[in-house]
Amino acid sequence: MTSCHVLLFLALFVFSANADVSIDCGASESYTDENSITWRGDDDIFQDSFSEVVQSSNSVSHVMSTLRVFTSRKKNCYFVTVDKGPLLVRASFYYGNYDRKLSPPSFDLLIDGNHWTKVITSLDRLVYYEVVYVVQSDATSICLAQTQPNQFPFISALEVRSLDPKMYNYVDPKYALFVRSRFAYGASATVRYPDDVYDRIWVPESGGTGVISVASEAISYEVDVPEEPPEAVLQNAITTSSLSQSLTYIPDFADKKTAIYLNLYFSEVTDLDTTQKRSFRIYIDNNPISKPIIPPYGKVTEMLINYTASSNTSFSLVSTLDSTLPPLINAMEVFSVSDPLVAGTNSKDVGGLVELQTQFSVLQGWYGDPCLPSPYTWDWISCSNDVIPHVTALDLSSFGLSGQLPDFSSMDSLVIIDLHNNSLSGPIPDFLGAFPYLKELNLADNSFSGPIPPSISSNKMLKLVVSGNPGLCVSGKSCKPTSTDGTKSSPTPSSSSKKSNKLPIILGTTIPSFIIFWAIVAFILHHRRKTAAIAAITAGQAAGSDMPSHGQGSPGNVMMGKMGEAAANEGS
Repeated sequence: MTSCHVLLFLALFVFSANADVSIDCGASESYTDENSITWRGDDDIFQDSFSEVVQSSNSVSHVMSTLRVFTSRKKNCYFVTVDKGPLLVRASFYYGNYDRKLSPPSFDLLIDGNHWTKVITSLDRLVYYEVVYVVQSDATSICLAQTQPNQFPFISALEVRSLDPKMYNYVDPKYALFVRSRFAYGASATVRYPDDVYDRIWVPESGGTGVISVASEAISYEVDVPEEPPEAVLQNAITTSSLSQSLTYIPDFADKKTAIYLNLYFSEVTDLDTTQKRSFRIYIDNNPISKPIIPPYGKVTEMLINYTASSNTSFSLVSTLDSTLPPLINAMEVFSVSDPLVAGTNSKDVGGLVELQTQFSVLQGWYGDPCLPSPYTWDWISCSNDVIPHVTALDLSSFGLSGQLPDFSSMDSLVIIDLHNNSLSGPIPDFLGAFPYLKELNLADNSFSGPIPPSISSNKMLKLVVSGNPGLCVSGKSCKPTSTDGTKSSPTPSSSSKKSNKLPIILGTTIPSFIIFWAIVAFILHHRRKTAAIAAITAGQAAGSDMPSHGQGSPGNVMMGKMGEAAANEGS
């Protein structure tokens, strides 16, 4: 096994590699919108969920008119195949009073076994969350998890975008970047695909008191910076009306200190003559932290700031003493940094769970990482607290399991196995006696037959319960098991039998080793669907209830009212 992440999955949709994915949650059919973006419905994906239509009378885009709500399981996951490398994932939520309860819910959003954010939905406002992270395998999972009784998770749209490997690579791949804000200063409408080939959403921001919006005179731009801002966000900017004023941004991070990255983009709007000069520095809390910045005309300069900010941290652009023009800014991205990303449940344990889910369809309602995050461990397992957790207990009593047990001997950290009160049949497999830490094995009230393997019966440290199996040879009872053709034969372990037509369903689990079963891959390839194109929730949502707003922080971070109001320059 290689040292990659693995994603093992249910029979959800799987898109071909190097493809962007757009899912209209709750939709029954695929369609192409006015921007030639293909949206795929998800009606055929989940068994225990419901498609709903919003009840709000406010005007919303087509993609926001439906949603999918999950009323069972601790977590429910979407699974998407991707190329290894950086991704932008956007999850959108429009409640629209679909349940007529006037009670928008809150719940958790997860990526690959990691906590992403707490989703706080609004009665009649679209809320979306974005994250940038590096995927180490060929797939990723996005999960919704219920956190409060009767507050059921839902989702309106899910978009996955592949990014260029050089983009946002200033952050260690062990961390994710949560998008807090992305502004197009001076713009009159939202900028996204097709203007931004990566379909980032740049929200228009004109600034506040004392701030002027200006349009660029440049006809074209040379964009040669790693994050590749679209030309559309360079066509406008904000500035101040006088040299004595600065542009200030005050982020909304409440009282918590937060590690953030700011990407600032500067492009001169006028072809200056020899008597004109625009030069300014970046200040944090009135302390200069950059060399003089001179925006180029027809080009772009990108500045990166990494800082631990608090609620009263301010970022300012202040003119230098030799500048004849006030500062300006065209665009900005603000990110907060995640905790270290987890590696996921132990790969051998995931492999054993795959075997169980392959054999028993009743278990195929559980997916996502089995152990992580810890509040959302599968109902029928227990896990250790290790950095890479192991499955330590299986509790499958009264699950309606029938047939023979598959070989899940790879789960070598099991301490308890409880399979009582099912309809399991055939001989007790030898591998059940090979678990090095097993202390309890409950096989009662099944239909096992034949002798108990010596590896189990001779283990004096094992608490074994086998009552309620009439065909089992115990206490010196004569044992001549009957084969399937009616002849007498010696019992053989069922663990050697091979499965070929079942599909493992651990959905979107990230673990430290890559396990891909070729039978699964063949099934997936057979069912591959047409690659989805880059999507748009709605372009140009400049006003109305369908106007996108970032879920993290307040929906309208602006420049000083937030890089808006001009502040007096106290010196340069």
